[in-house]
Amino acid sequence: MQPKPNAQIWLIVSAIVIALDQLTKHIVLAILQPYTPVPVIPGLLNWTLAFNTGAAFSFLHDAGGWQRWLFSVLAVGVCAVLVVWLKRLPRTDWRTALPLALVIGGALGNLIDRLRFGRVTDFIEVYHQQWSWPAFNVADSAISVGAVLLIVFGLGGRKAPSGGG
Repeated sequence: MQPKPNAQIWLIVSAIVIALDQLTKHIVLAILQPYTPVPVIPGLLNWTLAFNTGAAFSFLHDAGGWQRWLFSVLAVGVCAVLVVWLKRLPRTDWRTALPLALVIGGALGNLIDRLRFGRVTDFIEVYHQQWSWPAFNVADSAISVGAVLLIVFGLGGRKAPSGGG
């Protein structure tokens, strides 16, 4: 008997996220000036090229450089665990596989930046009046959406098998 197909096929989603992330970063690096906002939707959204040597919300951005390697090792470790998780999932379990694939793609997209440049390139700035969300990128978006989907689908629970005896 052949084993059931696993969910590693969902790594295609990860590859798409990585490609979109790297493509958008390549474009903004070529056309934007650092820290100079370009309004997209005035009062809400700018393209603003920024660089982050830390993690989310610039956590540890000024730690002296060692954080680059810490976050790189963490990204590799988390991705390895998530790939194993995908390998153990049935291919049809999209409610788990899709979020995992998004997180993997996002983590690897930012890892590429850390390894190439020692920092992550961000460029999406959401703001309103004096309030501004920290700049982010496609990889960050994929990680966030993946994490939220894991929570939402996890809270929805699993259906119990029907039938029985």
